[in-house]
Amino acid sequence: MTQHPNNIPAHGGHLINRIATPAERQEFMEKAESLPRIQLDKRALSDLEMIAIGGFSPLNGFMEADDYESVVIDMRLKNGLPWSIPVTLSVSEELADSIKEGSWVRLDSPSGEFAGVLELTQKFRYNKAHEATNVYRTDELKHPGVKVLYDAGPVNLAGPVWLLERHPHPLFPKYQIDPAESRKLFLEKGWNTVVGFQTRNPIHRAHEYIQKCALETVDGLFLHPLVGATKSDDIPADVRMRCYEIMLEKYFPQDRVMMAINPSAMRYAGPREAIFHALVRKNYGCTHFIVGRDHAGVGDYYGTYDAQYIFDEFEPGELGIIPMKFEHAFYCTRTKGMATSKTSPSTKEERIHLSGTKVREMLRRGELPPPEFSRPEVAAELANAMKASQTN
Repeated sequence: MTQHPNNIPAHGGHLINRIATPAERQEFMEKAESLPRIQLDKRALSDLEMIAIGGFSPLNGFMEADDYESVVIDMRLKNGLPWSIPVTLSVSEELADSIKEGSWVRLDSPSGEFAGVLELTQKFRYNKAHEATNVYRTDELKHPGVKVLYDAGPVNLAGPVWLLERHPHPLFPKYQIDPAESRKLFLEKGWNTVVGFQTRNPIHRAHEYIQKCALETVDGLFLHPLVGATKSDDIPADVRMRCYEIMLEKYFPQDRVMMAINPSAMRYAGPREAIFHALVRKNYGCTHFIVGRDHAGVGDYYGTYDAQYIFDEFEPGELGIIPMKFEHAFYCTRTKGMATSKTSPSTKEERIHLSGTKVREMLRRGELPPPEFSRPEVAAELANAMKASQTN
């Protein structure tokens, strides 16, 4: 008998909810002016939101030193539960010195609005090179995740958090479906098995192919594009969302796909982030998770399938979500269709591969990606967006 996603426990056993109740919010508002303040950057704000809505279950706040160290070294929380990415709040020494452990701290958004509260249980210094080489497998500043780490303050503040209020997303309110709601919707749709798909790029033909291969074996596809902080040269979230809408309207069965935004920030941590992305989708109620070529990678820092191999470092069933591993898909000129080396008899010369980087370069030159790479409607949308950005 297939277990229903609504009965699949969140990571750690239950879905965390750290959104303040009206009474708690009132209490925090009354204290607001007297509390020490920290202005969060975009990533810290998205981490606060993801903790509060249960996307980062079992975390109920920013990590203390023993959890942090265990995650950096062993990809586990101190209690042994798999967790691959540190979730921390780093500040300057001066700011850390001005706040006492045991006190309440006001967390403001990048624009200065009161966003949440931290109950400060611990302050600790950390070794950036140690974190970089373990989590990102490099300490080069060219790596965007490493740069964020090295630009951050030297002291981590830890403790439980509360999000003051869950506001609708400013750009995509109808796609803001938090974990408690996605689980409910899967139940209503009668989906016993759901595969999650992480993306920070517009869906191209290779993505479409692996999503549809996965859909052949599960009840539903949870298309979950990341809309938090990304690299400056990644395609903006609003452009990507329009491309996803086109794809879902024209090329996917409406009753088998659900799209929602993932408010997280990208770390570009490759294999470690693949585990992290899978656990987040488990919290949203997914039973399966697609892991393709160079998942969450950047540059040449990770091997093509390192993000698949890392799943083998955990015992079968230990993660509580099933990875669906796909080879690099391409357009095969011999069979006139999408394929991988597992299904195509073609030679190297008969395979059309295009990366997201190559497509961005084509768009900047005013060229449309070929139909073997991108559906024509999506290519046109990307070209218009690129043209608009160059004229602004």
